Amino acid sequence: MKKQTAVDWLVNVVQSCIAPNYIPKEIIKQAKEMEKQQIKEANIVGVNCALYSYRSAEQYFNKTYKL
Repeated sequence: MKKQTAVDWLVNVVQSCIAPNYIPKEIIKQAKEMEKQQIKEANIVGVNCALYSYRSAEQYFNKTYKL
């Protein structure tokens, strides 16, 4: 079974609950590209966590996204 990304999940929910074509395709494409870049970056950070002086991926996420 293929894993579903958060963007895919959100698009499916909006399209099934609100309207099939509510989100413009260009916005979906942009969101998927952003998510792809974040996944790639997360992989690099996960492998090189010590390089960035973060003790965990959660600490990196909170610092990067100001949560």
